Amino acid sequence: MATSGLVCGEEKSAAPAPEEERDWSDMTPVCLAEAFSRLALEDLWRGAMACCRSWRDAARSRPGLFAALDLEPGFAESTPGAEAAAWWTPAFQRRVDAMLRSAATLAARELREVRVRHCSDDGLSFAAERSPSLSILSIRTSPAVTDRSMLIVGACCTMLTELDISNCYEVSYKSLEVIGQSCQNLRVLKRNIFNWIDPSEHVGIVPEDYLRECPQDGDREAITISKFMPKLKHLELRFSKLTTVGLNSLPVGCKELEVLDLFGCANLTSRGIDQAAANLKNLETLVKPNIYIPRSSFHMGRYGHWQLYDERFQTNVFQI
Repeated sequence: MATSGLVCGEEKSAAPAPEEERDWSDMTPVCLAEAFSRLALEDLWRGAMACCRSWRDAARSRPGLFAALDLEPGFAESTPGAEAAAWWTPAFQRRVDAMLRSAATLAARELREVRVRHCSDDGLSFAAERSPSLSILSIRTSPAVTDRSMLIVGACCTMLTELDISNCYEVSYKSLEVIGQSCQNLRVLKRNIFNWIDPSEHVGIVPEDYLRECPQDGDREAITISKFMPKLKHLELRFSKLTTVGLNSLPVGCKELEVLDLFGCANLTSRGIDQAAANLKNLETLVKPNIYIPRSSFHMGRYGHWQLYDERFQTNVFQI
């Protein structure tokens, strides 16, 4: 009897306790908002915001949750091909604009960081007008962004410290002038363009007509940057068509440059680059063009032979 009782007692003690059921709807909005602050951007938008009305209201009660809209990881992790080609469609642009508008609205003037691609003038203007505290703006590869919205950015977002307008071919030196005059705290500017020397890496993704619209006014842009952005510390001009004229203007106005990226700037010579770098006393990182020029980039009909150069990137592609 005693043994039987002991066995029964052991069996009872070994039985698992029933799981405690939790009703998440009982959580206060403050607790919910605190939990949401630990979520990744995708989980916040697709999970918390889409779950139910009470969760959505809790998220909206804390505008700081939407202070940053960073879609760049999604673009970076995507496999090049059909998916990347779909980014150039009007439908995709509307989706990005919708997220940009939502973020600007939910942030309630607290939006501080935006990293998107393929937005339009309308979406960017909407966000800029409602985001006076914006400090980081990256809209690289946004073919539908023009000077119209960039002028609004300059007028409304005077706290900008970092701007990336790479591959935005409809943005001209006029926008750089306004941004430079209005955004006195600008420290980082990225004005890279697609590889026009060997565009094969973009075939099937970037529309051919867009590749052909590569900006030709590299010197004017460099001179504008030098004149209106004196406090720049980081400048990227990858594949820009600037020449020695534009390059020599940078040490005159941008004396505080620490990083200068000139990769792919085939119209420059190593001698010109070294001379400009020598006049930038704070320069820590210099990325030279350092590329091979493919034969298809040159017109050979007139001479029928190649002129040799003492450096592989010391070639003006308009002369041979």
